Amino acid sequence: MWTEKAQAKINLTLDVLHKRPDGYHEVEMVMQTVDLSDHLTFTATEEDSITLSCTAPYIPLDPRNLVWQAAKLMKDTYNIRQGVKIHIEKRIPVAAGLAGGSSDAAATLRGLNRVFGLGLSLDELAELGAKIGSDVPFCMYGGTAIARGRGEQIEQLPRATPTWVVLVKPPIAVSTADVYGRLRADAITDHPDLNGMVEALTTGDVKNISAKLGNVLEAVTFEMYPEVEKLKHQLLKFGASGALMSGSGPTLFALVEREAKAVRICNALRGFAREVYLCRFF
Repeated sequence: MWTEKAQAKINLTLDVLHKRPDGYHEVEMVMQTVDLSDHLTFTATEEDSITLSCTAPYIPLDPRNLVWQAAKLMKDTYNIRQGVKIHIEKRIPVAAGLAGGSSDAAATLRGLNRVFGLGLSLDELAELGAKIGSDVPFCMYGGTAIARGRGEQIEQLPRATPTWVVLVKPPIAVSTADVYGRLRADAITDHPDLNGMVEALTTGDVKNISAKLGNVLEAVTFEMYPEVEKLKHQLLKFGASGALMSGSGPTLFALVEREAKAVRICNALRGFAREVYLCRFF
């Protein structure tokens, strides 16, 4: 038996440069893991099968699940005839812009590498994970990084100073495909300052980092779901140093300088949304 943590991620910047010939969008973003995590437990079996279980009742336990896809990919790639039982203790909100599914897939590849004694490096696992989803390579490494291409080209940065983060997910699900489908990449004029964010992270100052937050998908999601924009304004009203939507949403995050203030913001938000989380950069 082996256990792996799967960390949630937030996008400190998210820029879309253009639509590629292959149909994907060329992106450039600064990504950061936080210490909100799912926990996955792996048990090898003699029977050649993949069996999933999960604490969240609405999660599919079949080939639709990225964990199942990751296990199948590893078994097929390395001709593994043993089976595996995988239990997912789900804490990261689903369809939230926090890469919960991708992080679970990355944790599955790391876990099965141990369980089956394959001896693969993180780089090799990240390359394998890119076949499952664009966020999987970043989730393989975690920490702080620039992601380019479809999101699979990772440039690791020095770990950011631990910073208090308040996450809030409104009670809606947002389709990433719908958001990108409505985005007009050629019409974007206000691009996030990636280099400025990298510089701000080296200072560790929350106000400097907050000043460089940016996500070009916000305008699209806000137009589709005005309540997400209202919630962002609420975060700032409650005293956050900075606030931004993560990924394609709907989860928003606030950066806060002090734990006491972060706790107050969390408590204030509970009247607006059920899913509120206090965490830190990890």
